[in-house]
Amino acid sequence: MPDFLTMDDSDFKNKTVLLRVDFNSPLDSARRITDDTRIRMHAPTVRELMDKGARLVIMAHQGRPGDLDFSTMQQHAERLSKILGRPIGYVDDVYGEKAQNAIKRLKPGQALVLENVRTIPDETAKKTADEFAKGDFIRTLASLADVYVDDGFAVAHRANASIVGFPVLLPALAGRIMERELKALNKVKRAEEKPCIYIMGGAKADDSAAISSYVLSHGTADYVLTGGVIGQLFLHARGSRSASQTLASLKKESFCSMSRRFRSSSRAMVGRY
Repeated sequence: MPDFLTMDDSDFKNKTVLLRVDFNSPLDSARRITDDTRIRMHAPTVRELMDKGARLVIMAHQGRPGDLDFSTMQQHAERLSKILGRPIGYVDDVYGEKAQNAIKRLKPGQALVLENVRTIPDETAKKTADEFAKGDFIRTLASLADVYVDDGFAVAHRANASIVGFPVLLPALAGRIMERELKALNKVKRAEEKPCIYIMGGAKADDSAAISSYVLSHGTADYVLTGGVIGQLFLHARGSRSASQTLASLKKESFCSMSRRFRSSSRAMVGRY
């Protein structure tokens, strides 16, 4: 049995549900969605809640203020509507009067996408969950809702208002993506099947180093295979000549400027394991 509540633990009929998803998608130069994979991944959770009679309020973000991929959520709502084959509303407001009125007008089985939550400064402010819960954003939307469902596993590591604030005031459940990923993580952490091999890639070097160190030192993993930026930085930490060919690229992308702490920890791991 999971040690967290899922959508199987609640009746959603006639209830207003706040659903946090991760619709953050690649955009072209005209800020048009070029890959709707993440929207499609969340579609089953959205469909299930609508089919169960929820008044569904969807919260998501796209990019960061000032970045080229920062945009409204209108086209995301339109794409979701097309994927599901049913109407999905959109309001260009997060928690103001327009958003509140749109939420109040929802009928069971209907869904509404709010504006990009990162358009409000409080979303990414440096606060605790309790401090977020005292703010206008969380208090306003929580007062209109019955339950909070978090399906945004890809953003769950961020202590943002829409992620950590609502569970302080509302019953909180894991959506279907969140449930699946948490169950997979629990299975990986138990490492019941041996040998256990972790494969680490991507550009988040510090996170990868911390995870690698933990799973090796605790006997969770027998081996860690690395690739991408993390693999190149491990090679650089070891003094490999092959890594020197890509060192210029790493410096250009500012990975080496943040890697002093990484190099120290990775050298220790390379020597130890």
